[in-house]
Amino acid sequence: MTGNSAAFATYPSLRGRPVVISGGASGIGEALVRHFAAQGAKVGFVDIAAEAGENLAEELTHSGHAVRFIACDVTDIAAYRAAIARFAEAHGEARVLVNNAAHDQRHDWAEVTPDEWDQRMAVNLKHAFFAMQAVAPGMARAGGGSIINFGSISWMIMTPSIPLYEIAKAAVHGLTRSMARELGRSAIRVNSLVPGAVITQRQLDLWITPEDLRDIEASQALSGHIDADDCARMALFLAADDSAMISGQHFLVDAGWANT
Repeated sequence: MTGNSAAFATYPSLRGRPVVISGGASGIGEALVRHFAAQGAKVGFVDIAAEAGENLAEELTHSGHAVRFIACDVTDIAAYRAAIARFAEAHGEARVLVNNAAHDQRHDWAEVTPDEWDQRMAVNLKHAFFAMQAVAPGMARAGGGSIINFGSISWMIMTPSIPLYEIAKAAVHGLTRSMARELGRSAIRVNSLVPGAVITQRQLDLWITPEDLRDIEASQALSGHIDADDCARMALFLAADDSAMISGQHFLVDAGWANT
């Protein structure tokens, strides 16, 4: 985590609470793992990047946090369900699920094949639904919980060259609204966290230029750039009992982007 963590909120309701996070080895996912661990939550996270995930879990475990990692491709639903079950055995039934895993690889819509369509929907949308299906019974037995689905402003501002990603992320809004209704009577809240232009190392390495950074800041109401910690702090609020009567909503962390 960056900055002075003592300056930000502590949520007593998250201490000891079992949390499952997908795509937790790097970027926003890594920030989520670190922030939930710092709150005293019991964190189980998956990622396809085995070495990075193992290193993060080892670091946090050695620092006294209850963190477990399982290398897993979330598009393998059976493997992901098995990982969730293993986390429940170790930490107890999940009370928080953060559906973070996604892939925003650039592509040309005219060259997309049916197999590519299925793969992009699997990595950006499908796993979120089946993870919810996997954790919801245990959440209900445990007295309720919070599910946080990561969206994106990309489809709102019509970002070029990622149409399949945008389609999936737009669908996250429907997923959140529908499942908030389905799960609400079990005291399970479902909300979307919608990041703006989060400046991660991956974005800088692959796509974002100094000119892009200037254009991004010009599009925002607030000066500066969003980082992964900004998203993680919103996730903490949505996971904690402080947001107990909030469900079916979409929370933008976009520095006030002009077109959203």
